[in-house]
Amino acid sequence: MLTRPPAARLREAQSALEAGRLQDAVELYLSLVADLPDSAPLLATIGQISLQLGKFAEAAAWLARSLQLMPAQPELHAIRSVALARTGDFADALAAVDCALALRKDYPEAHYDRANVLRQLGRLEDALSGYDSAIALRPDYAQAHCSRAAVLQLLQRPHEALAALDEALALEPNFVQAHCNRSVILQELRRLEEALASCDRAVKIKPDHAEAHIARAAILLDLKVLDAALQACDRALQLQPQAPLAHTLRGGVLQELNRLEEALSCYDRALAIDPDSSAAQWSKSTLKLLLGDYEEGWRLYESRWLHHLRGAQRHFQQPLWLGETDLQGKTLLIHPEQGYGDFIQCCRLALLAKQAGATLVLEAPPPLVGLASTIDPSFCVIPSGSPLPPFDVHCPVMSLPLAFGITPASVPAQVPYLHIDPTVRDAWKRHLGPRVRPRIGLAWSGAPGHRNDANRSVRLELLRPLFDLPAEFHALQLMVRTEDEPTLKASPLHLHAERLLDFMDTAALASQLDLIISVDTSAAHLAGALGLPVWILLAFAPDYRWMSQGTRSPWYPTARLFRQPRLGDWPSVVREVSQCLRSEYMTQA
Repeated sequence: MLTRPPAARLREAQSALEAGRLQDAVELYLSLVADLPDSAPLLATIGQISLQLGKFAEAAAWLARSLQLMPAQPELHAIRSVALARTGDFADALAAVDCALALRKDYPEAHYDRANVLRQLGRLEDALSGYDSAIALRPDYAQAHCSRAAVLQLLQRPHEALAALDEALALEPNFVQAHCNRSVILQELRRLEEALASCDRAVKIKPDHAEAHIARAAILLDLKVLDAALQACDRALQLQPQAPLAHTLRGGVLQELNRLEEALSCYDRALAIDPDSSAAQWSKSTLKLLLGDYEEGWRLYESRWLHHLRGAQRHFQQPLWLGETDLQGKTLLIHPEQGYGDFIQCCRLALLAKQAGATLVLEAPPPLVGLASTIDPSFCVIPSGSPLPPFDVHCPVMSLPLAFGITPASVPAQVPYLHIDPTVRDAWKRHLGPRVRPRIGLAWSGAPGHRNDANRSVRLELLRPLFDLPAEFHALQLMVRTEDEPTLKASPLHLHAERLLDFMDTAALASQLDLIISVDTSAAHLAGALGLPVWILLAFAPDYRWMSQGTRSPWYPTARLFRQPRLGDWPSVVREVSQCLRSEYMTQA
């Protein structure tokens, strides 16, 4: 059988390309290479089709051959840069796009591609300048505005990122990716209703956009609209069954519903697809800790630095210590992270480092320096932000459980391990005066910006039944939210915000009370660390540190846990607390 002439095959290849039959087209073009080995346009076309087919290394190679024959083609250099970047060869991708710009400086797409490469290389400020250059040459470049917003988000400049996305959407109102990215930033800013509206807009424009359904699921999970969140996850997985984040979010919804084994299966599925998924590793870590599997839980907990604490990890010239080397004769720096409660919970483990032969430098949040100084007189305790003394190794405070192999059975639970200055305690004793009724401390809400605030904080209105009891109630928190002010004015609750200068004052006040009742916030940790009686009110899906069942905590032997029997059912918790208060503290009334 005679081979068809090159001209016929070329026409057939062009027809296949115009019809969108890319695989047929590339095969036909490849059949022409032997006949036309020096046809730069042919080689370039094969490279471009290969790029569209996702064959990135092949695309880069064909484009390189084409450029050897006609090097003064800025468009081909730029396309080759894209292909190289998709292979992960960012250094060569940058060199290729620089060739394009050397040939044509006023090439907005090349500036955009260069910025994309710089972002992958972690050169965020340079990437931002690259997007600015692209936009200066082409002000209506909506994709450049959108990508610029992504870099601003990485630079932790969310309000500027929102403005960039608004520019993109002003240019292209139906730009689905911009709507999705906008929703993510609004979610991080805790403007959840606005974030959901952006997601809904993206889904309306493109109902089969899996990423929009994933973003929507994440926001609904934060809003605790769990049935809708589960539906959004399922829709995303119908569209993209191999999306690790969709499986992870589905696990998060199931964990909120206390369907823990199902949640674990979702996290495992996400990790089977992408073993490096920090979101799945983090979610699995908290569930494993909740279930009492501390060995795997604390190991996976290190993924926090790649997830919600991305960019917050501190780096020193001295090595990180996670328990792998002997501490004898070494000076260990322990430094804080996350919230006050986390520091209070795990600072006790510094005593284990001392037992292992280390000299301790304990860096503490300034409001906790006074109390942290009471753990052990040999510790050098300094406030965060102060110059650091010499040290040999360092460890973040929440990595100490991993470093010392802490299990539920081996938690060092000797309390108190924080101690109150007698002078401060006596001052509070005088301030409160003689005790007439049982004194109860209350902490009903944490920091509003906390990601889990809606789950762990309660409105003061829900605690009103407690005020009918014959007791004296004292607030253990500094801030009262606007929505709580009407209840506060009508309640007998004593406020002490102006006198609570640091945690030593809060501790001294707590020591003068018969009982502390707190939601899952730093007041609960403080009372537990001081060895004071504390009742902790927990959501249906509690934080990992309180484990999934039981009324006792391995971390705080003087704590009693009161758990929601159903999702969002704080009234039942308050009724149980009220009954226990009446029977245990007010029998004389």
